Amino acid sequence: MTPASDLSVSGPSTGHDTTVRGRDVAVRLDAVRRRLRAAASRAGRDGDAVALVAVSKAFGTPAVMAARRAGQVHFGESRVQELVAKAGEVDDGVRWHFVGHLQRNKAADAVARCELIHSVDRLRLAREVAARARRASKVQRVLVQVNVGEDPDKGGCAVAATPELLAALDGLAGVECVGLMTIPPLDVDPRPLFRRLRELRDEHRERFARVAHLSMGMTHDFEIAVEEGATIVRVGEAVFGPRPPTR
Repeated sequence: MTPASDLSVSGPSTGHDTTVRGRDVAVRLDAVRRRLRAAASRAGRDGDAVALVAVSKAFGTPAVMAARRAGQVHFGESRVQELVAKAGEVDDGVRWHFVGHLQRNKAADAVARCELIHSVDRLRLAREVAARARRASKVQRVLVQVNVGEDPDKGGCAVAATPELLAALDGLAGVECVGLMTIPPLDVDPRPLFRRLRELRDEHRERFARVAHLSMGMTHDFEIAVEEGATIVRVGEAVFGPRPPTR
C-alpha cells in the first residue's frame, strides 16, 4: 500500500484546482520549521515560542490534510468562503485563523470557526465580531492589524490610532485582544517595520497586559520577523508550494 505521505492530493473540493504531493508538503513544512528554529536561535529565542500558521488560501482540503498528517495544527485562511468550506471538511484537531480582510457581513462565519482573527482594524468591525461572539456564548480572540508601513494597499489602523482601538477593545464584551498584526509593503525592508510593531506592543503592555502576540512575517520574510520578536508567522507558499493563479 502506498504510504499516506506519498499520496498525491489533487482535484480539491475547495480552493483552486491544483496538485500537491503529501510528501512534498511534509518536506517543505519540515524545512520551514527548521528555518524558524534557526531564526529564533539567532535572536536568542526559543523556537517553540513562535506559532506557525500554514496559510492554505487557494489550496484545497487535501493539501490541508497533508500538512495536518505532517503535524501542522494551525491553518490560516483569508477568504471566509474558503474557510467555511474547508472547516466543514477537516476536523482533526485543526485550529483555524482568519488572516485576511474581514467584512462585517462575514463576521459570524469567522467567529463560528476561528480560534484567532488576525485582522481587526476598525471599531465597527470589532463591535460586529463582539456581537456575533456574544450570540455564540464565546469570547473571540483577535489581533489588531496595524498598517505600520502606511501602505495604501494594505489594511490596518494607523500607528497613532492603535492605542484608541486597543482601549475600545479592552472594554468590549465578547472579544479579547491578544496582540498586534502587520503586513509590510513588498518593496521595502520589513525589519524596521517589524521592530516598530514590537515597540508599539511594548509601549502599551503596561496598560494592555493581554496584548502579547505579534503576528508578522510571511513566506518571504518570516525569518526576519522571528528575529524581531514575532510570536506568530503566517506562511503559505513555503509550506504548500507556488500558489495557483486566482480566477
